[in-house]
Formats: sequence, C-alpha cells, structure tokens
Amino acid sequence: MTAGGLQALEVELRRLTAVERPRIIQAIAEARTHGDLSENAEYHAAKEQQSHNEGRIAELEDKVSRAEVIDVSKLSGNTVKFGATVTLVDEDTEEKKIYQIVGEMEADVKDGRISITSPIARALIGKTKGDTVEVTAPGGARSYEIINVQFR
Repeated sequence: MTAGGLQALEVELRRLTAVERPRIIQAIAEARTHGDLSENAEYHAAKEQQSHNEGRIAELEDKVSRAEVIDVSKLSGNTVKFGATVTLVDEDTEEKKIYQIVGEMEADVKDGRISITSPIARALIGKTKGDTVEVTAPGGARSYEIINVQFR
C-alpha cells in the first residue's frame, strides 16, 4: 500500500469512530425513547447502521494494522512495478491513459489508480518503456504501448 492509501484509510477510520459512532449511538438512544422496541423501525434502522459501521471499523483497523507501506518516491527504474505511474497508448484508438499501480484498498480507476491485481496491472508488471502489452479484460482484448514509467 502507498503512504497516501494508508492515510486515506486512517482518515476514514477516524471519521467512523469519532463522528459516525457517536451519531449512531445518539440515534439509538433517541429511538429507545419512542417506546416498544419490537415495532420501532427507527431503532432497528439505527441498530443496523451501528452493525455496518462497527464492521467497517473492524475491517479498517485490520487493514491499517497489517499494512505494508511502500514509499513510491524512493523507487526508481524503468521496469513497471508496484507504485509505478505508467503512461499507455491504446494501439487501436490512440487514446492515452495514465495509471498508477496501487494496492486493492486504494484503487480508483476514475482517479487513475488501478489495483495490482487488475488485469491491466498484471499485464504491465515487469515490462519497460516501449513494450507492447496485450490485456485480456472483461470488455475484450486490448493492446497498449508503454510510453513512460515514473515513480512519484
């Protein structure tokens, strides 16, 4: 995981424990004042929210405690590996794409971060600038040329 990915997980964890947890506890307490709990929809909804929130907190605590942080700025070279920012050109459409290869928890294709386990990242690992890669994805096979490899 990158340092930025770890920081994002820690921010979400703090928000869930410091903001969401107290809000949900307040909602449960308020719903209890409305009477019979067996037929109280607000109470059951708040308890369900609490369950989801606590589950996510446990998941994030586990991920943060087991995280192996890699400082991408200290990496270098011409070979694509974890943390690399790769500039590709689709050989069919000439469309240029830039992706950073990151851990699963921090992947977000819209922001240009793809998971190390994605088909594109698996095809890119070990390749260098100028190589052509064939990617078999759910949408069909695509061919990309690697234009640049950076570590930033």
